[in-house]
Amino acid sequence: MNNRRQFLKTAGALTAGLSLYNPWANAELTRGKSRPFGIQLYTLRNELPGKARELLQELAKQGYSYIESYEGPEGIFWNHSAKAFKDYLDNLGLQMVSTHCDVSKNFERKAADAASIGVKYLICPWVGPQKSIEAFKKIAAQFNEMGSICKKNGIKFAYHNHDYSFKPIDEQIPQAVLLNETDPALVDFELDIYWVSYSGQDPLVWLSKYPNRFKLCHVKDKSRAPYPREGYQSVDLGTGSIDFKKILPKAVDLGMEYLIVEQEFYPNGTQLEAAGTGASYMKRLRY
Repeated sequence: MNNRRQFLKTAGALTAGLSLYNPWANAELTRGKSRPFGIQLYTLRNELPGKARELLQELAKQGYSYIESYEGPEGIFWNHSAKAFKDYLDNLGLQMVSTHCDVSKNFERKAADAASIGVKYLICPWVGPQKSIEAFKKIAAQFNEMGSICKKNGIKFAYHNHDYSFKPIDEQIPQAVLLNETDPALVDFELDIYWVSYSGQDPLVWLSKYPNRFKLCHVKDKSRAPYPREGYQSVDLGTGSIDFKKILPKAVDLGMEYLIVEQEFYPNGTQLEAAGTGASYMKRLRY
């Protein structure tokens, strides 16, 4: 947990200073069927360095249709140029629809690189807890600026939540402030269902209150009982306490476009095995 948060503080912290791919096309024609799903590569963070090409092959075999990258030790494109990475993914039948990135460095270049290969979203993964609502309003203004940069490049900007943005400050919920203070034409949101549940909030309440603002989500399960030291933690998809069979179909109806498996803890095997378990679970869901 601490390593994850430290990475995000570094990779996603804010400083003071379109793809045509659509997995939900013809949604009404696919009622009652399984749908395309993706994976956040952070799920394989310990296994990816030096082996990205091999592991991407395995993810394609497991049934993933698209990926969400992150800015790890080998960069967003894993020691490839943007074009070379896209070409490799194309050969596997995979699409890179989004990536988490350090939004405080070279953001315009990252937007241009992402747009050049059809990535749809650049995503801020972390801003960290703030001391005041005013601080979150300033962050929202920065999000609007980043959204404008993305729009100029023909892509979108989004913010990925943790639990801290659902904890009240001065009787206001920071997540609501971020939603209300950002321009829907410029800023979308990635709902991490695990972290919303971890905070004690109901994901469906937020999806219903802000339809069409949450375009991506992390499908990450939460253990049924608290771990001794760090509270509830993510577990193999389908073995935890979150009712995705209820949440995800309604999320799709409320504007969700991309369902992205993520896992941070692995009680039953390797990270690649966890990805396989997640894919098997997603294949069984019907919408």
